[in-house]
Amino acid sequence: MLAKRIIPCLDVDHGRVKKGVNFINLKDVGDPAEIAAAYQKQGADELVFLDITATNEKRKAIIETIEKVASRVFMPLTVGGGIHSVDDMQSLLKAGADKTAVNSAAVSNPALITAGAEKFGSQCVVLAIDAKWNAASQQYDVYANGGRKQTPLNAIEWAKRGVELGAGELLVTSMDKDGTKSGYDIDLYRKLTEAVNVPVIASGGCGQLQDFAEVFDQGNVDGALAASVFHFGELTIEDVKADLRKAGVAVR
Repeated sequence: MLAKRIIPCLDVDHGRVKKGVNFINLKDVGDPAEIAAAYQKQGADELVFLDITATNEKRKAIIETIEKVASRVFMPLTVGGGIHSVDDMQSLLKAGADKTAVNSAAVSNPALITAGAEKFGSQCVVLAIDAKWNAASQQYDVYANGGRKQTPLNAIEWAKRGVELGAGELLVTSMDKDGTKSGYDIDLYRKLTEAVNVPVIASGGCGQLQDFAEVFDQGNVDGALAASVFHFGELTIEDVKADLRKAGVAVR
């Protein structure tokens, strides 16, 4: 049985970590490299770094900030934001990323997933999906541009297609749950893990210890990502792993 991964996330805006609710009302949290170093010390299994305004501002991710973060951690580092080409992926990998996360660019150019997987291997290409429940159509819609742009894509179908194109992992954020601390969207992750055969990381909604055990057990995901509860010291990674061990969940 593979150990489940606990993954803090740094949402970075112009060199500072920010956190909001439902992708808006962002508050400053601190310096990415300092926060990353703290998570390394706490025993995080991986770290996700997302340049959350790069795509909307039509710029590339800030390499200098990524290099500083990479120099402070020894765990796998996934970096996303502002990726439009294989060359952009290569720049992030050279800066210290182990994996690259593509979202908006993959929506507009799905061939980018295949091109990245062919050049660097599927394990380096993470398809990031921002999903929001649409009550009218009874499906999860995919959003691009940092949650600002609704697309016609169905999140479950897009996940399946992304894997067929070469994505080695999915990082799926529930926009409805983001920053709410009301628990992960179990229904979304159950549907996803039934649809694909690659690792799925759940993101959005974590508020208490039991949320982790629930998303691993009922959502069947491989990794659980959280930001607010870790950034503001409400939970530590040690707390989470101790609780999961008690619940019989395999962790590192």
